[in-house]
Amino acid sequence: MLAFLLLPLLARAAVIVPGATWTDTSGNAIQAHGGGFLKSLYDSIHPSVFMLQVGSTYYWFGEDKSHNSGLLLYGANVSLGLSAPINSHKSSDLIDRQNSEYVMWFHSDTSNYGAAEVGVATAKTPCGPYTYKSSFKPLGADSRDMSLFQDAAQTAYLLYASDNNQNFKISKLDSNYYNVTSQVSVLTVADVPLGSTLEAPGMIKRSGASQPFATLFVVYYLFASHTSGWDPNPNKFFTASTLAGPWSSQADIAPEPVRTYFSQNAFDMFIQSSFTIYMGDRWRPSLLGSSTYIWYPLSWSSGVPQIVPADVWSLNLQAGTYTVASGTTYEAEKGTISGSATLLSDSSFSGGKAVGYLGKGGSVSITVQGTGVAQWVSLYYANGDSAWRNTTVSVNGGSNILVDQPNTGGGHVILSVPVKLTLRSGSNTLVFSANQNTYAADLDKIIVYSAT
Repeated sequence: MLAFLLLPLLARAAVIVPGATWTDTSGNAIQAHGGGFLKSLYDSIHPSVFMLQVGSTYYWFGEDKSHNSGLLLYGANVSLGLSAPINSHKSSDLIDRQNSEYVMWFHSDTSNYGAAEVGVATAKTPCGPYTYKSSFKPLGADSRDMSLFQDAAQTAYLLYASDNNQNFKISKLDSNYYNVTSQVSVLTVADVPLGSTLEAPGMIKRSGASQPFATLFVVYYLFASHTSGWDPNPNKFFTASTLAGPWSSQADIAPEPVRTYFSQNAFDMFIQSSFTIYMGDRWRPSLLGSSTYIWYPLSWSSGVPQIVPADVWSLNLQAGTYTVASGTTYEAEKGTISGSATLLSDSSFSGGKAVGYLGKGGSVSITVQGTGVAQWVSLYYANGDSAWRNTTVSVNGGSNILVDQPNTGGGHVILSVPVKLTLRSGSNTLVFSANQNTYAADLDKIIVYSAT
């Protein structure tokens, strides 16, 4: 089934918390994986695509993974009207044509990925109903993970993994956005170190002057992951002055060991020349419906795009700026260690120490200051297993809350996961991993935030 999601963007959230379970206005977990956004009015200076604003509402299209595939619709009373023998594994992207027709492209495939096609559907409004047009192989070749990019004069391009993922291609769409007309560029496995193949593409275009009175520059940025199944890998970027290339060699958008902070690129939302939003999925293959979203600022402050791994942050779209929330840090080793829990020493830990062997009789309690409301708390940890772990946390002797801890890619790699805890004003005691019959990850530190 084709998966499609529509909702007001972050309708009730004042802050963005990567990795948390985000809910819609009805309190249900958002299912918009591999999704994209559409902008209805074209910006000729800094074009971005797939962010649609109608009045004060933004529309987010993606795939429902609550049953590992399917269809959900939030926030509008609409009918999709789709009927086609297809299975979408990379969800829909939309383009607003000048004649106000909305054209949806999606990865149309069978359950064993044997079809390797794109699908096209159209509607007169972003809410549908959509009329299914066709599924096909672009220019006769495979298309698996895909996205769209809209350039100047409403010219649009398909970005797609092709030829059994051995080649990554960029092809131009026709003026109706119903088909592709020509291949513009291709990155082969020989163009990527170690013969790595690419998927999960996104693209932005930066243009302007590097300094007053300087020559105008134009740079296209292609973002993509390598192929590693559902496991994360270090996502990359490539640059070129034209879509035809030549494309630069790949470079990282985050330190390689963190594997893009356990996420895979889904969409890259251009905000302004020095700031884009990286929008990724944190996949949980054993239960895809519980996969979460990893949105981070992607900054050019160093001259190249790098993720800013903010636990809690906010966005000012009108100003084109973001703000990283500050919090209070509490080192795990400063807490009270109980049972079989052990103090660990390693240079990768904050302050060189952490608490390990938590769970199965080991626990640690940490005293923190609260403000009397529900607050975000980030747990920094290392999990060198290939599988996920989890930890319990209780507040002031209350019921245990279970917090998932994805594998970090090694015992010396630190990641963070968020949990929202209701803290009383003043002193609070947080107990981690007590009465837990499995091992939790090694706990490095926690950060308590007041921004909500």
